Amino acid sequence: MAGVSLEGIVKSYGSVRVVHGIDLEVQEKEFVVLVGPSGCGKSTTLRMIAGLEEITDGELRIDGRRVNRVAPKDRDVAMVFQNYALYPHLNVADNIAFGLRIRKESKADIAAAVEEVSGILGLTDYLERRPADLSGGQRQRVAMGRAIVRRPKVFLFDEPLSNLDAKLRTQMRAEIKRLHKRLGVTSIYVTHDQVEAMTLADRIVVMHDGRIEQVGTPMELFLNPANVFVAGFLGSPPMNMVKARIVAGDSGPVAEFDGQAIALQKLPTLQNSVGQQVTLGIRPEFVTVAGKDAPDRVTVEVDLVETLGSEALIHATLQGEPFVIRTETVGQMEVLDGISGFTIEPHLIRVFDGKSGHALPGQVLEQ
Repeated sequence: MAGVSLEGIVKSYGSVRVVHGIDLEVQEKEFVVLVGPSGCGKSTTLRMIAGLEEITDGELRIDGRRVNRVAPKDRDVAMVFQNYALYPHLNVADNIAFGLRIRKESKADIAAAVEEVSGILGLTDYLERRPADLSGGQRQRVAMGRAIVRRPKVFLFDEPLSNLDAKLRTQMRAEIKRLHKRLGVTSIYVTHDQVEAMTLADRIVVMHDGRIEQVGTPMELFLNPANVFVAGFLGSPPMNMVKARIVAGDSGPVAEFDGQAIALQKLPTLQNSVGQQVTLGIRPEFVTVAGKDAPDRVTVEVDLVETLGSEALIHATLQGEPFVIRTETVGQMEVLDGISGFTIEPHLIRVFDGKSGHALPGQVLEQ
C-alpha cells in the first residue's frame, strides 16, 4: 500500500494552463474522489498520476518515490477506464490475466490469481465468455478484475460508471465500496457525479477550473462548504442561494431581502458584517414547510409540488430564482396543499460574502 503526494502540480498544453499548481496528500488505504464539472482538470490530474500525461511542473510522489519521469508500467498503479478497455477477442479469464502474462508470471500463479479475483467479483461463471456476451456491469467488473489481479499500490478510477444505467450505477457503487474495504488499497476516483462522490469517498476533492476548491469528508463539505461553488455543486438538489444584506436587529444580525427577513441571532459573528451584501446558502433538506398562518415564514411562490412517495420536492421561486424545498410527505399532505413559504433554524444557514463567494468566518455546523 502507498500514499500519493501532489506538490504544486501544473499541466499546460502550450500556453494554455489547465491545472494550476494543485497540492494534495492522499493517505495510505484512503479512498479519495476528485469531483467537479467537465473541464475542471480532474481527469487530467488522474492521468498525470497514472503517467499517461506529462507533468509540466511540480512533484508527484507515490509511496515516497518521485515518479515524474517514471514510465506508467513502473509506477505500480492500476487504472480502470470509463470505456472498460477490454480485449474483445479474449474471454473473461484471459482479459483478467493479460497483465500477468505480460509480466511472464507462471501459469499456476496466473490461474490462482484469476480464480481468486473472479470469486471476489462474482465472475466465476463467466470466465469463458467474451466481452460482447456480458452486460455493462459485468464488463466493468472484468475491467476491475484486471486491475485487482496486478496487486498494485494504487487504484485509479476514471469515471468507471458513467456508461451504466442508474440501477447498475447504484449496484456498482456498492460493489466498489465493499471491494475497497476488503482490499484496503489506496484509491483515487474521478467522477462528475456528486452522488458517487458522497457515497464512495473517505474524502472529496472538489475541483473547478484546474484548481482545488475544498478538500474534506463528504459531510464536512455538505454542511460547511467553503464557497458558493462547493455549496452549489454538492447536494441533490443543490443548495439554494438567496441574495441578502446584513442589518442590525434588536436581538442580533438580520438578513434582509425583497422586503423579507431571516433573523440570524445564532450567528453572532455576523455582527461584524452589518451592512454587507451576502449570499445565504439554504439546503433544501434543512427548511420546514409553512402555511399562511406560520409566524416568521419566508414567502415563496410555489410552482410545482413533485411527490416522490415518502418525500416531495417543492419547486418554488424566490427573488425570481428557483428555490427547492425537500420534505417528507407522511403526515404533511395538508400542509403541502397550502404551502406558501418556509422557516429555517438560523444556524443551518451558510452565509457567503456577496462578492468573493467565500463563507464568512465563525460558521461551523457540527455533524
